Amino acid sequence: MKEFEDIRFYNENEVQPALQEHMRHPMFKTLLQFTFPEKSSGEIAAIIGECHSIRDFQTKVIYNSVLKVIEKSTEGLTYNGFEKLDSDQPYFYISNHRDIILDTSLLNTSLYEQDLIMTASAIGDNLVQKPFLMALSRLNRNFLVKRGLSPREMLKSSMVLSEYIKQLLLEEGRSVWMAQREGRTKDGSDYTQQGVLKMLAMAKGKKSLAEYFAELKIVPVAISYEFDPTDILKMPELLAKRMKEEYVKSANEDFNSIMQGALGNKGRIHISAGKVLGKEVFEKIENEHSSLNAQLKAVASKVDEHIYKNYKLWPANYIAFDLLKNSGTYAEKYSDKEKRQFERRLSRRVDVKNSLELNSYLLMYANPVINKEALYEEKS
Repeated sequence: MKEFEDIRFYNENEVQPALQEHMRHPMFKTLLQFTFPEKSSGEIAAIIGECHSIRDFQTKVIYNSVLKVIEKSTEGLTYNGFEKLDSDQPYFYISNHRDIILDTSLLNTSLYEQDLIMTASAIGDNLVQKPFLMALSRLNRNFLVKRGLSPREMLKSSMVLSEYIKQLLLEEGRSVWMAQREGRTKDGSDYTQQGVLKMLAMAKGKKSLAEYFAELKIVPVAISYEFDPTDILKMPELLAKRMKEEYVKSANEDFNSIMQGALGNKGRIHISAGKVLGKEVFEKIENEHSSLNAQLKAVASKVDEHIYKNYKLWPANYIAFDLLKNSGTYAEKYSDKEKRQFERRLSRRVDVKNSLELNSYLLMYANPVINKEALYEEKS
């Protein structure tokens, strides 16, 4: 549809021409050589020639790229919860956001291996300014979220985006992924921005929020990296915010984060799909809150609750908490060796004599523990 022309991913008949146009781009060649190190250029060209749809490209190329990333920069990917979902049903996956590219790539790897419908995924247009990156994102079934607009333009853009998501889910039977917030979590404390849900609700028409959100089959997803390879890259922004100073991104900051996120050591990774938020959840919220804003705030809290509950905590999270609190509260959750390894990582990344730096870094890893603790205290 014309109204979605400037945000949509490729139609199937556009895939092969786009691949032929861009496959000689140096970055694309690097990606293909990384993915297929044992294959000749002719063999790689033959694989590309077999990609006549986005699914072809995702399963023949990108799936193998992600497996290489997992092999070279992690100690393995595990997941759970997907076995409870139906293979013929589309879902709206909303997850915490730690890595620009990997969050959705790892989710789709899990969905593919579980024979579930892979997602169309939101990406900020600020990340795909170069023609090659735009083409690669459209080949990966990414649709654009426009950034840096005036309030009036943002309203119009949000309405179009909401209608597009509705069409993908309810008319085309395509699952959709969106991060719970604009931009990655920098301090390790994941929370859902009400504005994301407000945008999603714009296409509900005359339906109640409960009725529409139930139709979307919303699944909260928790993505947990043992180590964040971009943790040190996030520190300047974290420190600026704590000092109440304005932070301005450097020219190549996002690209550096993408590369470091893909290639840097991540340890173990776990993805946990929560239960589908059913109509009863939204009806209860609707009965308890009369205004739409209050309902959206309650839905955001419900998504957060599911993400905190399902978030896999690693020894590094517990160690950071105990170091932050100068306690041994979770000493049984990690070994002396794991603690020494984390302290070595800490000393290489921050000035441990600078209390602000030290505190900010430890919070990045400790906040998931703090949030989970708060959730269980609230429930008890």
